[in-house]
Amino acid sequence: MKNGFHSAQLLKTTQGVPKMKLSSEEFASKLLDRRWALPSPDTKIHQIMLSQARVRDRGGPFGNRSVLNNTQPSFGDDMVAKNDQNPSFYIVRDDLLHPFVNGNKARKLDGLLPIIEDHSVTDVVTCGGCQSAHAAAVAVSCAERGLKSHLLLRGEQPEILTGYNLISTIYGNVTYVPRSLYANREKMLQTHANHLVSSNSGHVAWFNDIFESSFTTQTSSSFVQMDANRSAENSPRKVAILNEGAGDAAALLGVIRLVWYLSQNHLLGKERAMRFVVDAGTGTTAVGLGLGALCFGLPWEVTAIMLADTVDGYKQQERRLVSDFKRCFGFHLIDHGLNEVDHGIVKWVERCYPRKFGNVLDGEVEACQQIAQQTGILVDPMYTLAAWEMAALLSEKEAKEAVKVVMLHTGGTLGMFGLAQRYRPYFHTLKDGLSV
Repeated sequence: MKNGFHSAQLLKTTQGVPKMKLSSEEFASKLLDRRWALPSPDTKIHQIMLSQARVRDRGGPFGNRSVLNNTQPSFGDDMVAKNDQNPSFYIVRDDLLHPFVNGNKARKLDGLLPIIEDHSVTDVVTCGGCQSAHAAAVAVSCAERGLKSHLLLRGEQPEILTGYNLISTIYGNVTYVPRSLYANREKMLQTHANHLVSSNSGHVAWFNDIFESSFTTQTSSSFVQMDANRSAENSPRKVAILNEGAGDAAALLGVIRLVWYLSQNHLLGKERAMRFVVDAGTGTTAVGLGLGALCFGLPWEVTAIMLADTVDGYKQQERRLVSDFKRCFGFHLIDHGLNEVDHGIVKWVERCYPRKFGNVLDGEVEACQQIAQQTGILVDPMYTLAAWEMAALLSEKEAKEAVKVVMLHTGGTLGMFGLAQRYRPYFHTLKDGLSV
């Protein structure tokens, strides 16, 4: 078995490179001058206005007040003064980027997929839960580019395929893995990838190795030239293993590209204090926001709502991602503060209503229904509702201050179908209308 496609010894030259002092514009030019999966980083920005009148008692920060969606907000110098009477927050509508690919998944794959394509990868192996938005995003994105995806999903096949599970099955090749085997993800992924190339002269590599090899001018000796026609039967397979949730340094690139877009003067700008709020699965998106703000010198604070790990786990993930990012791009980062980030660049907080990940609380589905009916925006109880709750809470605290709250809507809407399958009573009791 060939386990080729390993990266060469990388970044040795960075130790000998003189320190460079780059402006934000120069840094952005060097970092963002690459091929991207998304044609542009553009996204819509709306503003959520919260009424002062409490009309309904749910006990939460927003469920007992009416909300209004301003789809054409002002970003001028008076963006704070105009709206200081009622609490409000901006919402970045990344949920609208793609019908099947989550907003944060599209951002993670934005800089990642071109690297896979540049290295003539034919197959991508990754894993996730049964209703994994990451797995579905990889399946759809690979299919759009003529690549084969192999998705290892935790647990048993549902009786009825819905949501992300259905999309994964339609666009990719799904294998359900017992939880006992799934617990050792690295071994599981490696074994499956090796099996794909066991019958020919293919190669297997972890995506991180491919990513690091992209920094060299010479291709590693284990990389072989493939036929121009990748679909030919006799062409050797090149299999890339992508970590669960794409929680790798390369996934930060697309998020940082988003930060640069949002910081344009006609949008959020570079001078105003902003408090970003985002739901955190792996935490990669939050770290990308924090890195972008730091490297571009923006007065933006990032608050991430912890949903799937402890604060120590998220801080460890942050340190790993920042370390990998510095190792890959460190020669561009002098004077951008990355050597002084040991204290952290993300504020990790509990959700307003803590609970075990995967559970849904009473009233949360109704809250999503209320938001949808009043604003036309769909959030889900598992992820984005937590960000909405926190954004609403912080907007009340910041109402009289110069700081504006910005929620990044990461998507997750297809997850509602899986939740409806698992939590039928919550959806059976939904009323046709809500009294406001």
